[in-house]
Amino acid sequence: MADRVAEAAGSSLVVIRPSRGWARASLRDLWAYRELLYFLAWRDVKVRYKQTALGVAWVVIQPLFAMLVFSVFFGRLAGMPSDGVPYPVFAFCALLPWQLFAHALTESSTSLVANQNLVTKVYFPRLIIPLAPVLASLLDFVIAFGILLGMLAYYRITPTPWVWTLPLFLLLAITLAIGVGLWLAALNARYRDVRYTIPFLTQIWLFATPIAYPSSLVPEPWRIWYGLNPMAGVVDGFRWALLGTGGAPGGLLAVSAAATLVILVSGLHYFRRTERTFADTI
Repeated sequence: MADRVAEAAGSSLVVIRPSRGWARASLRDLWAYRELLYFLAWRDVKVRYKQTALGVAWVVIQPLFAMLVFSVFFGRLAGMPSDGVPYPVFAFCALLPWQLFAHALTESSTSLVANQNLVTKVYFPRLIIPLAPVLASLLDFVIAFGILLGMLAYYRITPTPWVWTLPLFLLLAITLAIGVGLWLAALNARYRDVRYTIPFLTQIWLFATPIAYPSSLVPEPWRIWYGLNPMAGVVDGFRWALLGTGGAPGGLLAVSAAATLVILVSGLHYFRRTERTFADTI
């Protein structure tokens, strides 16, 4: 928790300062303010769909339309291989973790500036602000995952026995979104033009991830290094656990997990180091 120092003996004045060192950002702080995290996440869900014509249907429409575009241009016109499964299922299975990651990354990156009134007026662990959009994105994933189950039933595809590993790949995507989101949120608080790079970053990242194509197209000697894009390990893992395509991720997944850990630790360190200046720079 934040260090609380009384100015003089017997004084009721308490000064609240952020705790020193990023490692002491402590889960105790987040646990103590868990209700605030819940309400901020729920607020993000309600604000996203407030006064919309289709409401929660947007959760289904976005990946479905992306799947249709990929199926037409990559599946039919370009003849992209799909590892022996129907291309719509192949693409939609990859789009689910990607949509979760992309939405969580975009929202958490701009969260500090969007909540500047809270940051400048009230003390609470600032980590809560970029974490809340990530939690809110999980609801979208759960709803869209129901559509994927319906597609599997329609094409009579039975999930593999390794389907129980899906939460591990989901955790990897969430961890990556948090790590990159912490970096960009802290940078965006200082340099406002960072937010203009986020759509470009996610677009490039989309095509660098094996969503429209299988990772088997990457030459074998380079495939492990392809894991330096952590979403490659996530997407391959989703397809392997649900569809049994591509074989176990293996070395690619190990590299993706290591890269995600580096991004998370460095993002947390940078966020904690710049946290005390947020109120001034925002």
